[in-house]
Amino acid sequence: MKIQREESWGYDRRVLDYIQHASATGLYEIRGLGAKRKVPHFDDLVFLAASLSRYPLEGYRERCSTKTVLGTRFATKPIELAIPITVAGMSFGSLSANVKDALGRAATEAGTSTTTGDGGMTEEERGSSKTLVYQCLPSRYGFDPDHVRRADAIEIVIGQGAKPGGGGMLLGQKVNPRVAAMRTLPEGVDQRSACRHPDWTGPDDLAIKIKELREITDWEKPIYVKVGATRTFHDVKLAVHAGADVVVVDGMQGGTAATQTVFIENVGIPTLAAVRQAVDALEDLNMKGQVQLIVSGGIRTGADVAKALAMGADAVSIGQGVLMALGCNSDTWIRDARPDGSGGEHVPCTDDYAALGTAPGFCHHCHTGRCPVGVTTQDAVLEQRLQPPVGARRVRNYLKTMAMEVSTIARACGKQDVHHLEREDLVALTVEAAAMAGVPLAGTNWIPGR
Repeated sequence: MKIQREESWGYDRRVLDYIQHASATGLYEIRGLGAKRKVPHFDDLVFLAASLSRYPLEGYRERCSTKTVLGTRFATKPIELAIPITVAGMSFGSLSANVKDALGRAATEAGTSTTTGDGGMTEEERGSSKTLVYQCLPSRYGFDPDHVRRADAIEIVIGQGAKPGGGGMLLGQKVNPRVAAMRTLPEGVDQRSACRHPDWTGPDDLAIKIKELREITDWEKPIYVKVGATRTFHDVKLAVHAGADVVVVDGMQGGTAATQTVFIENVGIPTLAAVRQAVDALEDLNMKGQVQLIVSGGIRTGADVAKALAMGADAVSIGQGVLMALGCNSDTWIRDARPDGSGGEHVPCTDDYAALGTAPGFCHHCHTGRCPVGVTTQDAVLEQRLQPPVGARRVRNYLKTMAMEVSTIARACGKQDVHHLEREDLVALTVEAAAMAGVPLAGTNWIPGR
């Protein structure tokens, strides 16, 4: 008898696995990283480079600036970066102390900033980061006014792209004695962060909080406000009215150390759609250029960065891409590298992935604390698999490559500054991307919905 193997679209293997797991355990799935579903993305846009109607720049002789300035609205000491690519907030707790040190070193060498994340500031990160952004999150874990003063900017986190409207998680296996002490939590107990700040209920209260932070930093530090991309147009407007110097918009492709899968895959809007709405809000307020916009969520390559800038962002912030650069989902880790992070022996770790029930390239088990390459762990043995010089070298190379790609594209479009890229330089390959990004469908003058 012929065996029928036609899979149901509505009840494919993924849905069956979800239902069977839910019915067997009564629990929802928790995992790390970002959305796996395919959504309209920067990949669906392409650039119109110069030819006869535009004049390209010669890459070997004509300079293209990548300098980026953030926080010019009210702060007396805006941040000046060499590139428009920053490292997103990822906490000590979700990441090891070695990783936080490595990120600080890499950002310093690349001329950009890194960000603390939940749980407070580590001395390793402050010591290695020339420019450090200090996050103020709803949990207030590890929050310290003295650390606020030691930072170079403050980022008030309203929400994240992977879980807008939801709080963070740090499972007990990652709450070691140091993490517990920094967060004033019991060791080894699961930690769930609040989904909203405890001392305000709306934008008027946010304005008060921003003024408080300005007062304790003598109005020197730029104040960022970060929102998960949902009601982006209105949220950006409210952040500007509350007094933000910089608005950070994190699309649904943004990552996390741990949250419910149902959040990651079903809440929020794609980064591509969020950028357009955020820029529209700034232009509607006539604040474009006065308030800077940072975009995050699914930014992976120099081409993604260039497209975000062309759509109106001033900079981007990268989390998951940085983890991959550190070695996340690699099948080896490096032992006995030289002091500069080069060389060393590549040690296979596929058995460690198998013990997690996964394989390199498929791992999203950040929440377990059993990271085979020593990135998302607090285990005293595993964290040594990522040495700061090795991680710093890899991330620095990644940032350098992306910055070169951005300037290469800008030159090809005839721009002397990457910030001169504009929507006119872009067309879309799909109707959905054209509508979301507000750029013409390739080969036409048609912007769907307009």
